[in-house]
Amino acid sequence: MKTKFLFIGAFATLSFFVSCNSDEKTNNGSSASISNDEIITNAKIDASIEDVTDIAEDQFNTQHNTTGKGVPLKSFLPTCATITATLTNNTWIKTIDFGTEGCTLGNGNIVKGKIVISFSNDFTTATQTISYTFDGFYHNGKKLQGSKSIVRTIKATSLFATAHPVLTGTIDMTVTFDDGKVYTRKGSLVKEMVEGYDTWFNWEDNASLVTGSGSTTFPNGDTFSVEITTPLEFKASCKSPFPVKGVVSITKNGAAAVIDYGNGDCDSLAKITKNGVTEEINLKK
Repeated sequence: MKTKFLFIGAFATLSFFVSCNSDEKTNNGSSASISNDEIITNAKIDASIEDVTDIAEDQFNTQHNTTGKGVPLKSFLPTCATITATLTNNTWIKTIDFGTEGCTLGNGNIVKGKIVISFSNDFTTATQTISYTFDGFYHNGKKLQGSKSIVRTIKATSLFATAHPVLTGTIDMTVTFDDGKVYTRKGSLVKEMVEGYDTWFNWEDNASLVTGSGSTTFPNGDTFSVEITTPLEFKASCKSPFPVKGVVSITKNGAAAVIDYGNGDCDSLAKITKNGVTEEINLKK
């Protein structure tokens, strides 16, 4: 069966982690409610993680198809990215250099600096691991530091009965905004490609479902607990880091909120419910 590696991103994607920095404060300085501005700030972090995950998986995918199938697959990266690849002890190490002036991705986001990606040259194994780290890397002005690993297998699951790519990801990252505020993320995700996995030559028909949970610590010390209660759906054809469906539950200091990402439309809108009140916000604000 032809398989194509998933442009996820999720894996960090992690579009479900929510920030915390509201106007209402407790005695220790932490926030006692969840504001829409916090959710939007968090969405910017999600977009960064989504893009770098796509970049890492793009490089695995192009090498997989060149080595495993003998047919080169064109990378989705812009021409301003310089790719250096070395094979050492059966391990590919690929450095993607976006330069120091800024390089614009296809979705309009601007990156600079380097991402270093590594994975085995043995594409016949049942389980494969992709890792990546950052070297002076910035996404829309935010500095990303840390590491991520993705374990890829082919199997059937309760979400999809046909054998398909299943990716389990872990994240331990620090994101520094241009105002100096620092956010840290830790968590685990399972992302499953449920469409497009047998058309490795066309990534735009990919669709995936994400489940998982995690926590995010924000500049004032608050920690969010997050759980995906309805799997998040991503569509590669939308060329967006945001899910098009799915529901996330979040809690912080006794406060709670629910994020509903919609009905499948390619947009950046989400419905936020807090204290029984629902409103729609644009995550790209």
